[in-house]
Amino acid sequence: MNAVKADTDGMNLATVWEAVAATVPSAPALIHTDLTRSWSEFEDRAARLAAYLVGAGLGPGSNVALYLYNGPEYLESTFGAFKLRAATLNVNYRYLENELQYLFDNSLAEAVVFAAEFAERLDAVRATLPRLKTFLCVGATAEHPVPDWAIEYELVIDQTPPMPPIARSGDDLWLLYTGGTTGNPKGVMWPHRSLIGTAKTTFAVVDCPVPESPEQVSVGVQRFHERSKAVRFLPAAPLMHGTSAIASIAVLCVGGCVVTLDSHSFNGDELCEAVQNNAVTQLTIVGDAFAKPILAALEMAEAAGNPYDISSLKVILSSGVMWSQQTKDQILEWCGATLADTLGSSEGVGFANSVAKRNQPAQTARFTLGEHARVIDEDGNDVVPGSGQRGLLAVGGPIPIGYFRDPVKTAATFKNLNGKIWSVPGDFATVETDGTIQLLGRGSACINTAGEKVYPEEVEEALKLHPCVLDANVVGMADDKWGQSVNAVVSLREGLSAEDIPSPEDLIAFTKSQLAGYKCPKRLLILDHVQRGPNGKPDYKWATARLLE
Repeated sequence: MNAVKADTDGMNLATVWEAVAATVPSAPALIHTDLTRSWSEFEDRAARLAAYLVGAGLGPGSNVALYLYNGPEYLESTFGAFKLRAATLNVNYRYLENELQYLFDNSLAEAVVFAAEFAERLDAVRATLPRLKTFLCVGATAEHPVPDWAIEYELVIDQTPPMPPIARSGDDLWLLYTGGTTGNPKGVMWPHRSLIGTAKTTFAVVDCPVPESPEQVSVGVQRFHERSKAVRFLPAAPLMHGTSAIASIAVLCVGGCVVTLDSHSFNGDELCEAVQNNAVTQLTIVGDAFAKPILAALEMAEAAGNPYDISSLKVILSSGVMWSQQTKDQILEWCGATLADTLGSSEGVGFANSVAKRNQPAQTARFTLGEHARVIDEDGNDVVPGSGQRGLLAVGGPIPIGYFRDPVKTAATFKNLNGKIWSVPGDFATVETDGTIQLLGRGSACINTAGEKVYPEEVEEALKLHPCVLDANVVGMADDKWGQSVNAVVSLREGLSAEDIPSPEDLIAFTKSQLAGYKCPKRLLILDHVQRGPNGKPDYKWATARLLE
């Protein structure tokens, strides 16, 4: 690999990763089932992709869409785009044609790297997107061949000479599109310098600051490998979501390895096998929706006399939805990992965290504020601890600079408070006397019942404390008497005897033993399953539709 160039305005991720590849070229960077790619291979393939994109007319400021399942190509494409100073953006692979059309149009995407399975859906919208001219197809098969309007990804890698490193900027962007739960998806603009800043705690493990030069990157990476602290990270949720993507970026910054799963829906056995076979040290999940299938796989394997060995796990992080204490306790029976509930969003990370270890439980919904976080009132002042006042979570430090092509919503979320920009996505909390916070939830999902505000997450967590409840979604629905009423859909654990199965009335009564009466469901449905998105977050539209049937 050619010499790494110096950057301006802070470090660029491509430059950081080039420095990693120069420092530990033979170390694993990507693992996917039986495939392992070294850092040298990772860098070389990304450089070849970058050269092809430049030849196709892309350059600094261009946007490349990633319409992929988890796999090496996702991170290779990210690295390749960053090399030429282009941004990548995530495409939700569950989107239908109208959603895809909006996303590609709004993002001004010029190229897309897509899984062959999505060719038909992409073909249906590409004629309406004249800016989108470059199509790279991943994973073609006899059933899903490369369409005649695209080129095979591996052919590009095989036939294109690598692009030499260039000088870049820490102000180059990565676009993270939100889930669009409260309107159309918005592209959150993350500068590279902020993304590298999110790796601060990771570099601190080996007593290194956030790097400001390739030489500092090399020192940190060498320390990780010399001290046998190299990270092997498995993102259980899709890389198209911020939880997995941002954590993967941080791990790669310290010369770690990202392990991806092959299944297109979450499978607890596959995850446990991957942890065991690849000595995974760090795992990111999304609350109980992922943790409970993992527990089921562990229990069934032990009962069959062939238990999984997940002792390599040092840290299990959950973000996006709350993780119940009962599930944490059960996980800790299987491994000695540190369990971290982290509170973040597409618009910022490090809002708050809750850490649990063996013999050191953490209370569900009780978090410690992050280093750069605060809870503010409507005037931008800090909420007084112990006052009981409801406030909004805000985070400073390394944050995005706004929403792509949306200055109005940018001003509403990224607020200037006393000369400093704070990200305020809309999560409510109260501050306890000891300074910890009680998370209430996102205001957009808040239920207003007879003038009282009820946050779905709080009611969901109360329901999941019942020993028979597997999962729960809580939604507000129009009500003539209350304005809105609290309603729930619940799924139960498998294997319950007939006499153990609770009725809806039993579960409502149980919540009344946990919460104030106005917060408890007026109506509750018990269903075979509770639907969630691929990122593990509640599907409130689905829950509302079931309650309306």
